[in-house]
Amino acid sequence: MTELSSQRCGYVAIVGRPNVGKSTLMNHLIGFKVSAIANKPQTTRHSIRGILTEGDYQMIFVDTPGIHRTSKSLLNKTINREAVASIEGVDAVVMIVEAMRWQDEDDLVLERIAHVQCPVFLIANKVDKIEKKEKLFGWLPEVLSKYPFKEIFPLSATKGTNTEQLKNALAKVMPQQDWIYAEDDVTDQSTRFICGELIREQLMTYLHQELPYSTAVEIETFTEKPHITEINAVIWVSRENQKGIVIGSKGDTLKRIGSSARIALEAFLERKVMLKLWVRVEENWENSPRHLQSLGIST
Repeated sequence: MTELSSQRCGYVAIVGRPNVGKSTLMNHLIGFKVSAIANKPQTTRHSIRGILTEGDYQMIFVDTPGIHRTSKSLLNKTINREAVASIEGVDAVVMIVEAMRWQDEDDLVLERIAHVQCPVFLIANKVDKIEKKEKLFGWLPEVLSKYPFKEIFPLSATKGTNTEQLKNALAKVMPQQDWIYAEDDVTDQSTRFICGELIREQLMTYLHQELPYSTAVEIETFTEKPHITEINAVIWVSRENQKGIVIGSKGDTLKRIGSSARIALEAFLERKVMLKLWVRVEENWENSPRHLQSLGIST
């Protein structure tokens, strides 16, 4: 008879509608930024894995793209399909909603996870924004009546409130098996991918609502030299007028994006970075299978 491993290891899918804090939660849980964060929908376009190893357990968190009803472009349809596919075969699901703000798209997420056989934990996020906490006591029973959640955690992903309790609850449902990744691994994503995400995060920070999410970042070259890493990246947009918005008057916007991105890249790589950015136009790239695949988005 084979002896069970003393280690625990499993996959945890983090699901929810766009902009509820999935990436923020995963980054906080593993203590490392592997997923872009911005206070805007569709921040995450890939299923990104973050790895947490503590004590005798290892959890692989899958930060899924936000599930939403608007699926007109090939990009949006692909994002939805990838989000749903990421739920298959996991050992636990963490569904995030915004505390006191259950929306129609939260019901859509419930529809997508209705078939799962693993435990589903509910996170009521952003509790730090609720002034009168007693209101939660009236709202939580209403939410719990929607689905047989294993447990519910009022939580703040940004401040880390109750995240330790969440980790402990998840660790208990992880199967006994050897770890899949090395103890010091924090993600299965490549360095180039994370660099592209860090640049895209600055795009979303500086452009605000001026530009819809028809931008993408492609790392063209990544060259490590003895004392510096040289990165050349392309920012893709869908229309010529969007190129002007990204560049800004006399190139000021692109300079600010590049400067902030370089600081983030240097913090991540722990070395000096020379970053060069170009803005190029490919009309309707969101519906081009070839272009999406070149960006690592499988169609």
